[in-house]
Order: sequence, then C-alpha cells, then structure tokens
Amino acid sequence: MSYLLALLIIGLTILIHEFGHLVFAKMVKMPINIFSVGFGPKLLSKTIGETEYRISLIPLGGYVMPAIDNEEDFFKLPVYKRIIMSIGGPIASIILPVFCLSVINIFTVDFSLWNLTLKPILQAGQLFIGMAASLPQIFSGQGEVAGIVGIVSQGGQIIEGSIFNSLKFTALISLNFALLNLLPLPILDGGKVLLYLMEKVSVKFKKLHYPLALASWVLIIGLMVYVTYLDVAKLIA
Repeated sequence: MSYLLALLIIGLTILIHEFGHLVFAKMVKMPINIFSVGFGPKLLSKTIGETEYRISLIPLGGYVMPAIDNEEDFFKLPVYKRIIMSIGGPIASIILPVFCLSVINIFTVDFSLWNLTLKPILQAGQLFIGMAASLPQIFSGQGEVAGIVGIVSQGGQIIEGSIFNSLKFTALISLNFALLNLLPLPILDGGKVLLYLMEKVSVKFKKLHYPLALASWVLIIGLMVYVTYLDVAKLIA
C-alpha cells in the first residue's frame, strides 16, 4: 500500500507542476485548449471558457495543451508569455513543499505564524539549496541517481503509513522536480526559458528549439532506461 501511495504522490507532484503552468498561462491570457488530470482516454470533461478540463484514465500526473495549431503559431506568441508559462511549473513545485512543511510544523511543533509561514519557506529553501549543491556529485558519478522504480521503492519505505512521512516525501519529490525542471535542457522549463531569452538576441535561435529538444529527449530517455535498469538490479539483488 505504501508503494502505491508513493506512486500516487509522484503523480500528484507532476499534476501540481502542470497546474502551475496552467495558472501562469491564464495570467498572461495564453489560450489553453486542454488541462487534463491524468493521462490516456478521457473519462469526464467540462469546458469552461476556451479550456476543456478533463479527468483521464491513468491517474498519474497531468498535462496542459495550449490552443495552438502548430509550432510556428506558438513561436508567434510574445516571448514574455512563453517565459511566464514555463516558470509557472517550477514555482508551483516549490509552493507545494512549503505547504507540506507548514502542515508538518503546525502538528508536530506548535501552531504559530512563524511555523505556518516563514519557517516552512526557510526549510524548503534549505532543502532546495542542498539538492542543488549535490548536483555536481551526480554528474561526476559520485552521487546516486534513482529512476521511477527506485523512487517508488524508497518512497514506500519512507512513508510506512505515516501522514507526516507522506508529506515529507511529497515535499522532497516536488523540490526535486522543481530543480530538475530548472536545468538548462531544452525539453525542461529552464532550457525553454533560456532559449526564449536567446530569441531576444536573435530570432535565428528559434531554429535551435527542435534539434536541441530532440537531442534532449534522447538523452533523458537513455538516462531513464539506464537508471531503471540499475533500480531493478538493486531490487533483485
């Protein structure tokens, strides 16, 4: 049961991330066609304004689909709108841990304005800085990388039926997700923002989006296959 809960928590952090993209896109009046809770075939849907809000079959994560017919139309949108939409996801992924840590503080320490607001912000900041500082160890081969199998396995052990452990796991996963998405790879939010800013230098940089995104996908998929293999090998051992 704990492993299933860990998997659902991972899906929740992805959904919150995508919800951040939706909110910030709406803030700058970017047209959104679909916001889906989950993936796969549509189960339920309701259209509000120009956006169809749907619940899909596979309840893990979700996605935002702008109301854009093709890539050319997307790049016609102002750069600032694309940047704001991109940073909405990481911001939401940072707000979620602050909320989780705030709940933990209230129930495990005491109810106060400090424990409710400033302390969880400082705690989330310290965790985020610590994760960022450990990135060079991962890329140098000294750190340990886990795939979805390893994360679910470790998460199940961390949770063990405790609501507070579940909140801690949610905070850690969400902060990791925020940090990952801020890396300067074109398929990630940080890389998209970097390329959008480069467009302000020269419109010729638009041509780099597709080849760099394709190369990033190959890199990410290869890494996922590799770490999943390591995760399974560890479980078998």
